[in-house]
Amino acid sequence: MGILAKKRQKVTGYKVEVSGERREEHPRSYKRMKVHHIVKGSNIAAHAVAQAIELSENKYCSVAATLRPTVEIHSTFEIIEDSE
Repeated sequence: MGILAKKRQKVTGYKVEVSGERREEHPRSYKRMKVHHIVKGSNIAAHAVAQAIELSENKYCSVAATLRPTVEIHSTFEIIEDSE
């Protein structure tokens, strides 16, 4: 998460879990997707993560821009404090 690095957040790990719900009729394209961001680090601010996700989805992510007209995308996140 380069955006978090620019916000001086100490990120030591990052993982994304994506799940989706597809339409019943063919073509069975996606109608909803859940994107869960897992950020690991030291003293990471929740508002910084929320802003980074919003910027990523609305400004920088071409995949979200391509899907968004027909797919509802719901993002969540969790922060795991790094014990090191």
